[in-house]
Amino acid sequence: MRKKFVAGNWKMYKDKTETVQLISELIEKLNSYTPEVEIAICPPFTSIELAGELIKNSPIKLGAQNMHSEIEGAFTGEVSAKMLKSFNVEYVILGHSERRTYFKETDEFINQKIKRAIEFDLKPIFCLGETLEERENGKTFDVVENQLRLGLNGVSRLDVEKIVIAYEPVWAIGTGRTATPEQAQEVHSFLREKLSKLFDSEIASKIKILYGGSVKPENARDLFKQPDIDGGLIGGACLKADSFYQIILAAQF
Repeated sequence: MRKKFVAGNWKMYKDKTETVQLISELIEKLNSYTPEVEIAICPPFTSIELAGELIKNSPIKLGAQNMHSEIEGAFTGEVSAKMLKSFNVEYVILGHSERRTYFKETDEFINQKIKRAIEFDLKPIFCLGETLEERENGKTFDVVENQLRLGLNGVSRLDVEKIVIAYEPVWAIGTGRTATPEQAQEVHSFLREKLSKLFDSEIASKIKILYGGSVKPENARDLFKQPDIDGGLIGGACLKADSFYQIILAAQF
């Protein structure tokens, strides 16, 4: 039985003061009732150390939003797996559609990052998903299968268990549009089937597949009830403690 997982991607939000406020409010809520759900927050790099201190002795795990594939070097503005590990980061988001779109990250580069993250005992949250044009042209399954296959190229059967997949239809990120539970389940089921073929059914049954795309307290429970949806990678709704907590609660049912 896969334990539900809810991760919050803060994106480029929250300065130092706001980080303290958000985490303090979330921990206060979790102190009153902590559901049997795995929880992670992925703040910007400027708040990684502070967030790590604030969530000590809480059920919240620490994630990062990105990392470079190299261990160190002349890559101005970049952060490595080695650096993240030194701050006790456990998860790292890789392949997010915003990285693919705005920073032109390729499947091959994302694959290099995934393998480097695993080398440093970081758990990748590996994002994939189709654009609106690709969905309307009936290419959803081709796109996500290609992203999955290239992203996991060369990853061993043992190591793939350390990866969390996040299906994020690009057309539903920050747009207010959400895939219906049935649409999301269809893709999640397809991805699990492909994982079975790439590895085997036992491995595929263990891998968490999250949904990311305008998840809100109002739609979270219906999404999370689907058999192959193991939680969510949450964007805007994770920036307020109450809405993020409500989504966490929705994942326990």
